[in-house]
Amino acid sequence: MIGRRRRAVYQGEGRILVPFSGALDPTALRAALRIARAEEATLVPAYLLVVPLQYDEDSPRTDHVAVALPLLEAVELEAARRGVPVDARIEKGRSLTHALRRLWEVEAFDRIVASSSSFTAKELAWLLTNAPAETIVLRPASAVAASL
Repeated sequence: MIGRRRRAVYQGEGRILVPFSGALDPTALRAALRIARAEEATLVPAYLLVVPLQYDEDSPRTDHVAVALPLLEAVELEAARRGVPVDARIEKGRSLTHALRRLWEVEAFDRIVASSSSFTAKELAWLLTNAPAETIVLRPASAVAASL
């Protein structure tokens, strides 16, 4: 891929991907933090930024980055309180699944923890079918309470 840098894949250290777009569901974050701490793994929160077709794929989307950075900083603070290392990301793509595919091309993960609130049913089916690692999909706490 021209113009795309390869990211280092860390050897011997577990990596747990938490992909999201918009708000990060606290249920998924808490679960990912518990798993990361138990496995002494690095948490990799990844804000998936969709770039509409009317823009060049590499165009700066400062409006979306302004939303993503405070969310990623909040995750880093919570992880620091729990003693979990963090390696945060913003990944762009034409769709959420395209952004995930781009991320998986350059990095390896041991687990993926995703919230059903961040993806459509079709995207979740794609995620479960194509994920390169063990994948956990969680419903938000409000959805679980509503179904009882």
